Amino acid sequence: MPSSEYSLPDVLERMYHNQLALEAALMEPTLLVESQGQDEAGDNIRTALNAIGENAGHINQGLARLKSQGTA
Repeated sequence: MPSSEYSLPDVLERMYHNQLALEAALMEPTLLVESQGQDEAGDNIRTALNAIGENAGHINQGLARLKSQGTA
């Protein structure tokens, strides 16, 4: 029997957590770049971070649906 540790919902949840960690990690250099007057670069990074945030919401909803289907 396959380990539930490597089930599709578990793997996707770990990818989701990695995505959130990368988003948080990118915020530090963004703040630094913006504090040095690089507003255009900061805007570009924030646009990418916004996409990450929007996608994270969809991923989280999909994970919840997968988990509920697995227990139903």
